[in-house]
Amino acid sequence: MRNKGAFIVSLDFELNWGVHDVFTKNQYGENILGVRKAIPMMLDLFQQYNIHATWATVGMLCFADKKELLLHIPHLLPTYENQDFSPYGKMHEVGENEEMDPYHFGESLVRQILNVPHQEIGTHTFSHFYCLEKGQDADQFKADLQASMNVPLLEKLNVRSVVFPRNQTNSPYLKICKELGIHSYRGNEENWVYAASGYKDRSNFKRMIRLLDCYLNITGHHTFKIGEYNPDTPVNLQSSRFLRPYHPKLKLLEQLRLNRIKKGVEHAARHGEIYHLWWHPHNFGTHLDENISFLRKILEHVSKMHETYGMQSMNMGEAATIVNKSETNHVGA
Repeated sequence: MRNKGAFIVSLDFELNWGVHDVFTKNQYGENILGVRKAIPMMLDLFQQYNIHATWATVGMLCFADKKELLLHIPHLLPTYENQDFSPYGKMHEVGENEEMDPYHFGESLVRQILNVPHQEIGTHTFSHFYCLEKGQDADQFKADLQASMNVPLLEKLNVRSVVFPRNQTNSPYLKICKELGIHSYRGNEENWVYAASGYKDRSNFKRMIRLLDCYLNITGHHTFKIGEYNPDTPVNLQSSRFLRPYHPKLKLLEQLRLNRIKKGVEHAARHGEIYHLWWHPHNFGTHLDENISFLRKILEHVSKMHETYGMQSMNMGEAATIVNKSETNHVGA
């Protein structure tokens, strides 16, 4: 295993809790409902290709019903200046249970994930907490993160990995994560166009560059070797690429999009580095066949890299465990 590259997959599993401040149900509801078909198909692919994945899950979706959810609300709520960011003022829109409200409850989906080998449940915070938005503070974040670990469905799992919603990594909050038992997080790509920022600080120019970067190598492969271990903070298993979903208007560029990812994976495999691919299940909620077909092509390439260079599939928790044992030469060392 010495000097072998690694392929990490993480998914930001959030249902409507992750988009309530951006889209209405009329605008995006089809994607949210489509998650119920997408997750079983993704899990089938992961089993077929022996893919280890981390499902960073919003705590609020893990309950069987609204009554149970309300019993586990944290004692401190985020005081965002823009209260539209908070789901707590919209609880009247939440139905009674998963059958009545599949937009907000996904306990059955979490159980499906737990039944598949090598799948890790991480946290995407309890409420899809925004760590860089004005008004919130560290105590509120700590209460939220603790609540995510106290979800009855998850509290026995020893949750060890976090993905910050909207990739809003707030460096001072990393020590809080470590205090609560988190050993890894997904940081952003090391380029200014991917730098963590609040919602108001995101420019259309950066969005354009990021879109182009999905098809052409503008900012690099973003593969990486594990940095020096810091016992006070979780391990940064930074993003290499967001797997953008299929879009009919861009279908002529699909081969470019695929090649961009495959070349990054191969670069990691050849150089003993890590490639970290991520997306949301709701990205596959529409155009499911096209998205699954595209993912299959990626995983076929990962399988080839395993056969040729010994590349390993790992979830975030597994990679962090190796780092914590000072065995970084096993993964991207």
